[in-house]
Amino acid sequence: MSTTLAKPAEVKRKWYLLDAAGKPLGRVAAQAAVLLRGKHKVDYTPHVDCGDHVVIVNCDKAVLTGNKLEKKYYQRHTGWVGGLKEVQYSKLMAERSDFAMTLAVKGMLPHNTLGANALKRLRVYKGAEHKNEAQKPQAYTL
Repeated sequence: MSTTLAKPAEVKRKWYLLDAAGKPLGRVAAQAAVLLRGKHKVDYTPHVDCGDHVVIVNCDKAVLTGNKLEKKYYQRHTGWVGGLKEVQYSKLMAERSDFAMTLAVKGMLPHNTLGANALKRLRVYKGAEHKNEAQKPQAYTL
């Protein structure tokens, strides 16, 4: 039995549109990570970047279940002593919901060059308007 391995030059990339309105942030991010990685394709190869382009719209209408809005924090460190900065997810979702979605997708991708290249194919928008109508993305249902 032979295994078919995809070659980087033979990869055909499609454009998909995900609507996050009323859906949990993590569910949308997980589906976006699968599409960016190419795991939904028949000719998926782990060491080849064979994913598609993903456009996520309506990130400001994505929901967090449970008490995550109050209890979850985005943390970063400046590198200086005592430089831990924390932002509550209620404030993050109100002001930078597109960044919160990008952060969720980034955590679900591999932390190497394959994941970095896949993240470059992600476009995230707060509202329903997006700049990628020319690529004619297909609506992908979760």
